[in-house]
Amino acid sequence: MNLEELLLILSQGNILLLALLGGLFTTLLNALGAIPVLFFKEMPQRVSDVGLGFAAGVMLAASFTSLIVPGIELGGIIPVIIGIILGAIMVNLADVIIPHMHVIIGKEGLASDRLKGIWLFVLAVTLHNMPEGLAVGVGFGSGNIREAIVLMLAIGLQNIPEGLSIGFSILAMNSKSRMYAYLIAILSGFVEAPLSLVGAGTIFIMKQVLPYAMGFAAGAMIFVISDEIIPETNRIGHEKWSTYGLIAGFIIMLYMDVILG
Repeated sequence: MNLEELLLILSQGNILLLALLGGLFTTLLNALGAIPVLFFKEMPQRVSDVGLGFAAGVMLAASFTSLIVPGIELGGIIPVIIGIILGAIMVNLADVIIPHMHVIIGKEGLASDRLKGIWLFVLAVTLHNMPEGLAVGVGFGSGNIREAIVLMLAIGLQNIPEGLSIGFSILAMNSKSRMYAYLIAILSGFVEAPLSLVGAGTIFIMKQVLPYAMGFAAGAMIFVISDEIIPETNRIGHEKWSTYGLIAGFIIMLYMDVILG
């Protein structure tokens, strides 16, 4: 029994339940990625930067292979372009309005001094995970289950180094217990499951918005890659290593798309 058959059996073919299972899967891999924080006190910054670069590469490839290209095939280039622009604008607005913090860059957003550092960081990661959950839901809502599974696996794969980096960053920033850092890392990924339902529900109700929604999810993820992840990994001299990580993630995602698609 392959993964597609298993998901269809568990969901009984219900698109919304499929999307929820997809969101839960990516959330689970985020939790698995954070497990080393329970056993080690710290992680080399270079390893963290390579891991985040890898995650960026996977997200970048997935944006094109699983969202932009299928969206163009469904509705043409114009709806997808409009969706990309809207997705980037929405994440940018959220970035400006919602106070959050990066490990290296520092605080961003309005009234960011009102919140403690730990919650600023959780807000930052949660903000980054929102487009991913939405993308999984849009993928399953499109009805192309195999393509949606590839996207789900891609986002789940990049969640592993992301969960790892989040856990160790929290542990280093706040001198908290390992269990506390692990639980916060898990908490940051929970947003993906409900947003996968939102994405699938929107498509389920309004099929005509599918190309726009695919572009929106892709635009949001690409904005996060360029505006958040890459600057975060390129601030302390690990640019080359994180770039190699990005290329590795991009190649692996392309390979997965060809083999599984």
